Amino acid sequence: MMIYYGGGGIMSVIALFLNIFFIFGALASFGTVLTLPGIAGIVLTIGMAVDANVVIFERIKEELREGKALKVAINDGFNNSYSAIIDANITTFLVAMILNYFGLGPIKGFAVVLMIGVVSSVFTAVLVGRTLIEWWTDKNRNVSFWTSATKNAFANLNIDWMGKRKLAYVVSGTLLVVSIAAIVIRGFEFGVDFKGGYSYNVEFERGTSVTTESFRNALSNTLQGSSLVVKAVDTENTFNLVTDYLVNSTDSTAADQVMEKIFESANAVAGGNLVLEAFRDANGTGTHVTSSSKVGPTIADDIQKSAIWASIFSLLVIFLYILIRFGRGVGKAQIAYPIGAVGALFHDVTIVLGAFALLHGFLPFSLEIDQAFIAAILTVIGYSINDTVIVFDRVREYLNQYTSRSKNEVLNLAINSTFSRTINTSLTTLVVIVILFVFGGASIKGFAFALLIGIFVGTYSSIFIATPIMSEVMGDMRPQVVAKTDNKKAFSKLTQKVKIRSRYLNFAFLPSDLRAIGMN
Repeated sequence: MMIYYGGGGIMSVIALFLNIFFIFGALASFGTVLTLPGIAGIVLTIGMAVDANVVIFERIKEELREGKALKVAINDGFNNSYSAIIDANITTFLVAMILNYFGLGPIKGFAVVLMIGVVSSVFTAVLVGRTLIEWWTDKNRNVSFWTSATKNAFANLNIDWMGKRKLAYVVSGTLLVVSIAAIVIRGFEFGVDFKGGYSYNVEFERGTSVTTESFRNALSNTLQGSSLVVKAVDTENTFNLVTDYLVNSTDSTAADQVMEKIFESANAVAGGNLVLEAFRDANGTGTHVTSSSKVGPTIADDIQKSAIWASIFSLLVIFLYILIRFGRGVGKAQIAYPIGAVGALFHDVTIVLGAFALLHGFLPFSLEIDQAFIAAILTVIGYSINDTVIVFDRVREYLNQYTSRSKNEVLNLAINSTFSRTINTSLTTLVVIVILFVFGGASIKGFAFALLIGIFVGTYSSIFIATPIMSEVMGDMRPQVVAKTDNKKAFSKLTQKVKIRSRYLNFAFLPSDLRAIGMN
């Protein structure tokens, strides 16, 4: 932000620190338990929090390029950004609310963090950010919103995006076909959240020569008659195993029996010198179980249902919100915006699901479908619709402003004018997600991987899927042409009104001004 926006970037960083401070203060006030998904939500908020700043700064830069004075440009930049910022963040907040309502366990923590983060991000960017900038400029001090290297970056972009939409349809169609085929043919690797069972992470002492295959074979001999999944995780000599052995048992000692069987298998591959009590100790040294959990079949079934309902309600709420905010005209024109937005969301979610179906078993980390994955999918939905709404908001503005231009010219102009915001927000978010992916640990890699794919696909779809679909559904977006006779009458009436009022207000219009008003 500082490299790209100069002094304005420094203001955004100050607002970002305050944002994190407010988030932790709110979490402490609510007594929220900070789980690993919750921490992931905070990290993700850091990446997405600058979005409002980017929208505002890009608008200020546009005003400055038009020749406005700095203070006027700042005022107009903030005022003209509110609609896009509010619409984009409300959609993300709605998705987080649905995730909080339907989510179970730690996913609620993630949803609460995301909701607090959205509110805090808007507050710090709009109110705190504006206060800082106006306080600085009121003392007749200058603040820059670009550097020498970025002053004219993306300023005069003139790409015919709509002319490339057919190529985009081919690319997206191919990706969708491959994704659906992978889902049908390969299916998913469901985690314990969705199928029920016991999950353990077993860490062997360093120097012990244990492979995934040898550990799996030993477990197969002791856990006979049960399904078993064994995977290496990124920590050295650590394996995750999931089994449904005795998961339906009502015996109070069932969990202890499963642990004893796993100990027997681990002892066999480790050389036969392990002690059961030390093996149970998550804080012990040597070979031991670092984490364990159990999900019963009934709970797994509830989680599946809640995930399905969360996804359905997210799409429905977003459709209705876009319909209310962007619906214009009647018939197809009224539903063009929400159909474009939901079409892009279906595109994004299907490709992320297809990637998990296609790649599971081939990558060195788990691609399980679990609660964290559902949180990632709904986060992708929130991010994607955020990006789409920014473009739609500019389309709506330009349709009223450039009435004489063709539909494709207006759409291209809207996408080009918001392209800098799209790239900058995507890059800042991607930086954070890459850090989360690299340093977040084994249990969060699948979550981060889904977000990585989702950010790429969501950025692409807001330009090449959402806007073209909206255009195709709406048809002719130009205003209806008024008959010449009516135009003359309207112009004559307007002339009379201006003449009457000008006698009292003591000003006059030139004929060229009247003609321009009459045309508009």
